[in-house]
Amino acid sequence: MILIQGKGVSKGVAKGPLYFYQRPNAEIPHYTAENPESEKARLAAAQQASITQLEALAEKSREETGDETAILFETHAMFVEDDDYVDAIMDLINGEGCNAEYAVQQAGEQFAAMFAAMDDAYMQARSADVKDVTRRVLNNLMGIPDGGIDSEEPVVLAADDLAPSETLLLDKSKILGFVTEGGSGNSHTAILARTMGIPSICGVGNQLKPEYAGR
Repeated sequence: MILIQGKGVSKGVAKGPLYFYQRPNAEIPHYTAENPESEKARLAAAQQASITQLEALAEKSREETGDETAILFETHAMFVEDDDYVDAIMDLINGEGCNAEYAVQQAGEQFAAMFAAMDDAYMQARSADVKDVTRRVLNNLMGIPDGGIDSEEPVVLAADDLAPSETLLLDKSKILGFVTEGGSGNSHTAILARTMGIPSICGVGNQLKPEYAGR
């Protein structure tokens, strides 16, 4: 038996097979765009698609978990159009002449690192929200579907971390509990897990390896 220790962020006990979350991973292209205005138009379309999806998630969250978590997705929708965030993306498209995907990735990493470096634990946890929004915009730019699980039986879901939108979209009938390498009790994913009554442990770090699942 292998013992993995972390921080409990949602009460309860779960017993079942360990399953690693399947997130589509695509290499972010980086090239000089022939037409910056075309990249801006692609970005605008991806932003609008992201906002529409997040508004739908807010409504789903309000029905399933209440107003507190619904506000999270409404905040994410607003961040998609945040002036500083968008300006950072535009500066890269205009200044470096790069494609929209690369500009979004770089701006997202910049803002996520900024939040992660703050002294306040609550603000540090917002780094995950920035990554979640950035991943959504990138997926819409590249036509990548959401990730998920492909299991016939309920599982204890393992992941590097789980974004709030990923957590909400999971088939709850297949989830016995969460185990994540990163995250904290202040993360919105932890709050969602508590709201949904799903046992959750975070911060197990390098202890969480695919070989523990027998893969």
